[in-house]
Amino acid sequence: MKTLHCSDAGFDCKAVVQAETVEEILAQAAEHAKTVHGVSVTPELAEQIKGLIKEEK
Repeated sequence: MKTLHCSDAGFDCKAVVQAETVEEILAQAAEHAKTVHGVSVTPELAEQIKGLIKEEK
């Protein structure tokens, strides 16, 4: 399972996105960023976010 903590992306937010693939994480993170933080995820930002995704055991 892959996870992304919103706080790792620089937001004061406790949200955690979990999914099986990087693509699913990015889709969920983009929706969260837009609806909660009013931020559109650009291709450049998506590349940065990929580096923040962790593999959970």
